[in-house]
Amino acid sequence: MVGRHIQANANKLLAGIRDRSNGHVPCFTSDELKHYDAAIMHAYGIKKEFPRTGRPGRPRQPILLAPKNLLYAQVVKHRKRGHIVDISTRIVFGTKKAVKAKLKQSPVSRHINTSFVERNNLTMRHHNRRLVRKTISFSKKRERLEKQLHLAFAYYHFVKPHLGLRQEIMDKNKKYQNQTPAMFAGITDHIWTMPELFSRALFTQSLQVRRAETLFILHFQWITALEERSWNLPGISPLKP
Repeated sequence: MVGRHIQANANKLLAGIRDRSNGHVPCFTSDELKHYDAAIMHAYGIKKEFPRTGRPGRPRQPILLAPKNLLYAQVVKHRKRGHIVDISTRIVFGTKKAVKAKLKQSPVSRHINTSFVERNNLTMRHHNRRLVRKTISFSKKRERLEKQLHLAFAYYHFVKPHLGLRQEIMDKNKKYQNQTPAMFAGITDHIWTMPELFSRALFTQSLQVRRAETLFILHFQWITALEERSWNLPGISPLKP
């Protein structure tokens, strides 16, 4: 999602996650940005209607209720004179017991944190100079930035082998088989080259949308797998390009 921190963009981001996660409700963690509460409810909330009473006056407006399996926790940073002096957590949706039980299932994290998404943000900055702060390499137009992001994501998932995904093989010449996230997710069977990536960059409009959805799901799975170490998440199946 390219845009400012406004409610409309937050709603669009969460709606995209809901539409592409095929019914699976993730366990959300974030900072204390105020837009996320309403955006999550807008995407996952259950609408409750109130029957008319027949009495004078306006009828009661429908409300959104959080489903029982919706878990959302925030990392709250307390600042004093611009410096962080304390960090606390807050449960927004769900119960403390339910969030603890969810965290207990993760082999890599037992605490509410934003470490994985921040690590992802840093990786994006390393692979895309246009995201680096305080430089002259920023994009002058939003369209150019979006296209550069698509290219960076495609390189990250299809071209760049990941050390954590390599598999040990029984071979005299080499000990490991390198893999990309796209290979690990079953989308492709080999490591792409940059010429191959660019040669497949021309699609019809419908295929462009489908390719963007594939990259979104793949990136969503990759970040979630960092926490759960499992690509077989319930209800998530990557689209075939």
